[in-house]
Amino acid sequence: MARNRILVVEDDEAISRIITKNLISTGYAAVPVYDGCKAAELVQMDADFDLALLDVMLPGMDGFALLAYMKHHGIPVIYLTAKSDIDSKLQGLRDGAEDYIVKPFEVLELLVRIEKVLERTGKMQQTLEIGDITINLMERSVRKNGAEILLKPMEFNLLVMLAKNKNIALSRERLLHGVWGVDYAGETRTVDVHVGQLRKKLGLTEKIKTISKMGYRLED
Repeated sequence: MARNRILVVEDDEAISRIITKNLISTGYAAVPVYDGCKAAELVQMDADFDLALLDVMLPGMDGFALLAYMKHHGIPVIYLTAKSDIDSKLQGLRDGAEDYIVKPFEVLELLVRIEKVLERTGKMQQTLEIGDITINLMERSVRKNGAEILLKPMEFNLLVMLAKNKNIALSRERLLHGVWGVDYAGETRTVDVHVGQLRKKLGLTEKIKTISKMGYRLED
């Protein structure tokens, strides 16, 4: 299965490592670059990226100038920058960036925004894989070793949320809000019951880990 390929242009190596590590653990293919000019050269040779995360203040060429190269090759852009002034934000969005996120940011928020941009631009992959399990988002179907496994709607939605956040611990409250919605009046026990069904139906007892006093994590 082809993974969404994301270019990370960030000159702070520590921040770049955090971003790329989380992207890779979630199932994306991440390519880090630390210089604006080198990023421009890279996309001219290899424009096969589904998204670019750009800092604004970069050596060689700043993120605003770099945006033109990304647009030329049809690569959507999210800015990740410490420039929090409204003029910079408006410039980035008016020039054509899909989103503008000010540092510091929460990794989970970044992942959600990435997902939304990929969906909005039609670049989101249509299948997810967990070992021998394939999830088809368009068909809303799940197959294990090629055989279809029937899931209830909320079981499917929960599985997708876990699969899109592989190797990330998610609280019961976050799972409840993400799958059942913020207006759902039920208890977090609902999450436990549905996780139990997923483990049973798909043989995921070893892969869906219980995080004590918090929630669950789906591991590769």
